[in-house]
Amino acid sequence: MLTVHHLGKSQSERIVWLCEELAIPYELKCYARDSVTMLAPPDYKALHPIGAAPVITDGDLVLAESGAVVDYIIAKYGNGRLVLRADDPDFAQFLYWFHFANGTLQAGMGRLMLLNRLKLTADNPMLVAIRARVDRAFDLVDARVREAEYLAGSNFTTADIMTVFTLTTMRYFQPYDLQRCPNVVEYLGRVSARPAYRRAMEKGDPGMALLLS
Repeated sequence: MLTVHHLGKSQSERIVWLCEELAIPYELKCYARDSVTMLAPPDYKALHPIGAAPVITDGDLVLAESGAVVDYIIAKYGNGRLVLRADDPDFAQFLYWFHFANGTLQAGMGRLMLLNRLKLTADNPMLVAIRARVDRAFDLVDARVREAEYLAGSNFTTADIMTVFTLTTMRYFQPYDLQRCPNVVEYLGRVSARPAYRRAMEKGDPGMALLLS
């Protein structure tokens, strides 16, 4: 049985959402963050040597890393759904945005979060540079969803599942004003209306306000 080990308010929400979109059988085990440190509890950290979300188990397999987990589930259970074939005209866009999610967008927000915790002055060169990089990343997403319904084009794909966490839940850890990105707000309205997204968020993080604007 595929088991999704979901840490509250974490990137593992992507995996819950993916399973709901595919409508595949899976077991969901939820773990709460420490109320003081906001870190994963010891039993979650013990699942995998990296000690971070997401983690899945599937029989004897233990697998971490969002992109790897998404690729694994799609390859084993997806039957070609939520991805684009190499001969699709939007295949390169699909690949780009799938990897942009963690390679640029989430990485930038994570660096900004850590720098802000250092209480640097607003004019600190490193902080200024990272803020500018994050703004460019958000601007790029905003421009893309102005011209396309979804990140890969007209089709909803795993590129969207990978990206939405950073645009929404990650803002609990690193606030970001989405009002400067009106197309992103409209895009989040589209994807958050999907029944599978609503089911996933209610199962994984019941009662959590969804930061969709």
